[in-house]
Amino acid sequence: MPTVQDLDQLAIDTLRTLAIDAIQAADSGHPGTPLGAAPAAYALWRDVLTYDPADPEWFNRDRFVLSAGHASMLLYGLLHLADVQDAAEGGPAVSLDDIKEFRQLHGRCPGHPEFGETSGVETTTGPLGQGLATSVGMAVAQRWLAARYNRPGFDLVDFHVYALAGDGCMMEGVASEAASLAGHLGLGNLCWIYDRNHITIEGSTDLAFTEDVGARFQAYGWRVLTVEDGNAVARLRETLAQAKADADRPTLIISHSHIGYGSPHKQDTASAHGEPLGEEELRATKEALGWDPDAHFLVPDGVREHFAAGLGRRGAAARTAWLERLEAFHTEFPALALELDLIRQGRLPEGWDADLPVYAADAKGKATRAVSGEVLNALAPRVPWLVGGSADLAPSNKTQLKGADAFQADSHQGRNLHFGVREHAMAAAANGMALTGLRPFLASFLVFTDYARPAMRLAALMGLPVTMVWTHDSIWVGEDGPTHQPVEHLASLRAMPGMLVFRPADANETVEAYRYALGHPERPACLALSRQNLPVLDRAALGAASRTARGGYVLADAPGG
Repeated sequence: MPTVQDLDQLAIDTLRTLAIDAIQAADSGHPGTPLGAAPAAYALWRDVLTYDPADPEWFNRDRFVLSAGHASMLLYGLLHLADVQDAAEGGPAVSLDDIKEFRQLHGRCPGHPEFGETSGVETTTGPLGQGLATSVGMAVAQRWLAARYNRPGFDLVDFHVYALAGDGCMMEGVASEAASLAGHLGLGNLCWIYDRNHITIEGSTDLAFTEDVGARFQAYGWRVLTVEDGNAVARLRETLAQAKADADRPTLIISHSHIGYGSPHKQDTASAHGEPLGEEELRATKEALGWDPDAHFLVPDGVREHFAAGLGRRGAAARTAWLERLEAFHTEFPALALELDLIRQGRLPEGWDADLPVYAADAKGKATRAVSGEVLNALAPRVPWLVGGSADLAPSNKTQLKGADAFQADSHQGRNLHFGVREHAMAAAANGMALTGLRPFLASFLVFTDYARPAMRLAALMGLPVTMVWTHDSIWVGEDGPTHQPVEHLASLRAMPGMLVFRPADANETVEAYRYALGHPERPACLALSRQNLPVLDRAALGAASRTARGGYVLADAPGG
């Protein structure tokens, strides 16, 4: 009879060998991190995560974000061994046959995780650091949802957010922006696992990355825990439990690992990072792990059952209890329960746009940024989960929700988010908020979309309902000079697949742009808005502004037809 420790090691090595077999079969991929980080990922999934594999879209599940998206085979292995089910079609989210089709066209296991393609993938990742910043948005959303909907005896939203990252993620600027914000907000529901293997594509991190990461995060206000041996499962479990117990600070776990662990000739080298091991090294690695070198895509007896006895049993019990609480919550707090149901379904309340303003013709006109502020404040009472803010430009962007508190470490009910001068983290965090059910908006100057573009692109790839308010459009910014005058930006945004872009000509087109954007949650939307006044057009003579929904329309026929 195998011991728990035996089964732990068997499961970890199954994750490792599934990864290297799939990468070898695809003749493409990244074996190094799955080999090195498998123990940390295993300890989290098997023994800590509150997650029901039978329902990967359960609202109160813990979230796991693979920020090191190139290590996707580690995630697919976890989804397979945990028997996570396909949310839409039933059956396994990732079967063994799916793993054998890793990185193949139309397969369920793309080279980097893609939201919507594989059940259990919480967000699209690949550009390093994006997953970390997105996880901050998820943690913010949990705090906000808990403040609004939890009541004594009804802890309906108490999930935690975990992200796995590597040295590359930690170097990215967006990770620094997001970590600074998370520390300021005291997001104790957030834990990042830093798989520190000291290797990047060009070689050792000694080449370019020698800072004290732990001290850096302590300065951000994080709790920092260290696991000296990334293979020590018991220590990893203990550290993850400590992280979960700290309600007031986010936690960084630095797990020292070996890239390409077990590979006799590639462990701790850059060659383990981004290419298959090769047939000979594959066999040698399996032998070093005590694995049958002739076995391919092997899942030994007892491994799936071992996952089910931990994650599966724990998650099923938690979801069952949660559903019972939710049913009672409907009786005790019907109005709040209806709101929560709409959030879970991705729907807006009936009549959400009933109070949107209509503007009379006015030659003097009004700046569309000012109109935008009035629209947001008309929407806010109707859509309580409309939450957002600006990158330190709210007075200029006109994005302040009147009568609403600021979201801070001690006021999670606040709907006004102060992102600070962190455009990139703002956009990525908004993605995380949208993925968790909120309707986020964000704002800055149009020229600064350059600072947020990678996260905007991911919002478009995922089809997230993020409303992006970009003000100070055009050279009318004037006195600030060419650094603040957006010239090429509109064209570049329109070139982004999946992104809605509105440049309203007047106040009523601004209203209709919002109506369309919020009414079509399958795509993010950019609103390019003016600082200067624009005449409010005479709609009695020129026709309805509702035609804004067409994207372009004939305002008036040319004289003479």
